[in-house]
This record gives sequence, structure tokens and C-alpha cells, in this order.
Amino acid sequence: MSPTDKFSTSRKHQRSLKKTVSLSGTGLFTGMKSEIKLRPAPEGTGIVFQRMDLPDQPKLPALVEYVQETPRCTILGSEDFQIQTVEHILSAIKAHEIDNLLIEIEGPEIPSCDGSSMPFVELIEKGGIVSQSQTKKIHHLEAPIFWSRGDVHLVALPSEEFRISYTLNYPNSDLLKSQFYTIHVDEESYKAEIAPARTFSLYEEVVPLIEKGNIKGGRLDNAVIIKGDSILNPE
Repeated sequence: MSPTDKFSTSRKHQRSLKKTVSLSGTGLFTGMKSEIKLRPAPEGTGIVFQRMDLPDQPKLPALVEYVQETPRCTILGSEDFQIQTVEHILSAIKAHEIDNLLIEIEGPEIPSCDGSSMPFVELIEKGGIVSQSQTKKIHHLEAPIFWSRGDVHLVALPSEEFRISYTLNYPNSDLLKSQFYTIHVDEESYKAEIAPARTFSLYEEVVPLIEKGNIKGGRLDNAVIIKGDSILNPE
């Protein structure tokens, strides 16, 4: 099915940061050290990544057409370069309704920090949010739309609020089993309920990836590992 969009009658102003803030750490998959800087950007810029460690310091907008791979993370890229594991920082940016931002990165991957979005929430709060002069275009769905691939199903319904409902199903895990959660997402609920959630994996899933060298920066302080009916993380 295809959606029919209509412009909302509400008018919200675009938002950016008040000042530049930075954070450094290690990439979960590459194991490489990296540093990011979030810089304020003018109206109409959008969310843009810039690889400061590469010649000519190329830029890449955070748009779905630049998604190259999703190997347990999201990779944005062009023919010349990639930026890996962007999902946590983009999630925090979306929750704070930031429209214009330049994300400078030294390295190929966003730092994993503790495996959650909370460090990026704290970074945004440190930078402060400023309202800009131009308004943003807001669309509403007039009819449901859906997409499926394998055992993954996405459904979007018309709504006057931004609400996410999610069903997780791990029938082979005695600890996880099936779980359902629904939440109206705004800055407060995101910080309290979503941002603290950390990257997790079953032990049986992650060991082969480590042995193949696909996860070079994985540690118990940046991911939660579940084995059988127990969690391996000491905390």
C-alpha cells in the first residue's frame, strides 16, 4: 500500500544546537577509536555526517537512500566512504526533534559508549537546543501502510502523536521469550524509557561474529550478553 500525505496545519519551528559538543570512544564493530562533534547548522541543512579523517572531508546526509547495509547495525555510505552504527545517535536526535545538525566524525564508526543512546542524550543536553526561524514541514498519514520481510513486520498507522509499539520474539531464549512495549515518544519519555536500553545479543549469536572478526570492539561494558537464562554482565 502507498501512503497519502497531507501537510499538518500545525507549525513547528526547526531546531538545532546552541553550541558545539564532542564525545569520543571506541566503535563496537571496527574496534577503532573515534571522536564526534555535534555542530549547530543553519535552517534547511538537515542531519549531515562529515568524515573529518578522510581527504576532502566528505559529507553525507542522513537519508534512507544512503543506507548501504544493516549487519546488526545501520551503515550509511556512498561509493567512496561509510559511516557505521549511526542508529543510536540518530535515535536521540529524532527524539529531541533536532532538524539541522552537522556531525563531524574522526573515524569510520560512531562510538559505542555503553551500548545505549544515553550518552548522546546527555551530549545533546550539554549542547542545548535552539529554535530557528524557519518552520518545518509536518506530514500525517491518511491511511495505514505496512512492510514485511521474513519475520520482520512494520505497520504505520495514522495518529496525532508519535507512538511506537514493538513486539520482540525470542522463542529460543528462556530469558527473553516474547515481550511487548508501547510508548508515546517525546524528550522526557525517550530519556527515561528508551535511551537507557543497551545493545544486547545472545551468546550463541555473538561468539561466531567475534571469531570471524566482525565485532572487534565488543565488550561487556558496551553490550549486554545473554546466555541461557542468565546475563553474563557482572552488573
